[in-house]
Amino acid sequence: MEQKGYSCTTLPIKSTGDIDLVNPIYEIGVQGVFTKELDAALLQGQADVAVHSLKDIPTILAKGLEIAAILERGAVEDILFIKPGFIPTKEKQATVATSSIRRKAQWLERFPHHQVVNVRGNVDTRLKKFNEADWDGMIMAKAGVERLGIDLTNTLSLPWMLPSPAQGAIAVVCRENDDEAKGMLKTLHHEPTHHCVTLERSFLRHLHGGCSVPISAIAILENNAIRLKASVHSLDGSRSFTIERSYPAGNWKTAGKLAAAEIKASEKGNSIVEEIQKSKLV
Repeated sequence: MEQKGYSCTTLPIKSTGDIDLVNPIYEIGVQGVFTKELDAALLQGQADVAVHSLKDIPTILAKGLEIAAILERGAVEDILFIKPGFIPTKEKQATVATSSIRRKAQWLERFPHHQVVNVRGNVDTRLKKFNEADWDGMIMAKAGVERLGIDLTNTLSLPWMLPSPAQGAIAVVCRENDDEAKGMLKTLHHEPTHHCVTLERSFLRHLHGGCSVPISAIAILENNAIRLKASVHSLDGSRSFTIERSYPAGNWKTAGKLAAAEIKASEKGNSIVEEIQKSKLV
């Protein structure tokens, strides 16, 4: 039987975000909470490549590393796991769990009387906590759940919730001087996804945000245009500022910076950005 691909071994590594399952991500106070330990393994030669959810990778990589491939994007939306019979309404009290301050802010904007609680851990750990707790719902990224083949019967789609920049995309990182690894990985690279997520991450970077801030963006490539919807939210969800713009597809490298400048040029948008920066989440 003909074998394809490359022989490889896996190196299990627990990141800071995997070890601390109590504190919210934004309170851990470490940039690259899910990537720092993997970066060290690459730079020290213990590993040749590292696979990440791109939304977890800081917009400025550790010196000596580069993103060698971005895979074709999966689902970008968030979903709500629900207990039987639960339908979220503004009139009824409810408790919803999430590990994301972005999701918390957007949920409270729509359901200001709900209680939002923190939940940490991998997908299986969070689902176990959800089933054992008296929470009504729990928000998760659809892509991660789908990749594990988990049943989505007791879930609701949240099309109104804007995703984190680069949500649904997987990135492979290697040492920037490792031409052999880069040559192997280029066959995995999906250029349309690269254009969209680069725009989103540029938007985030120019607002000085990280993966744990209430800044959202989704870019979609359509024919010869790239359409962006992006927003910033106050931490409690009481205020938000959203823009929707279309740019020529060839402007994917600069459109994120333009969108961020537009947010900061608005009095309301800039005041929310300043609140985020003062919160020490960035």
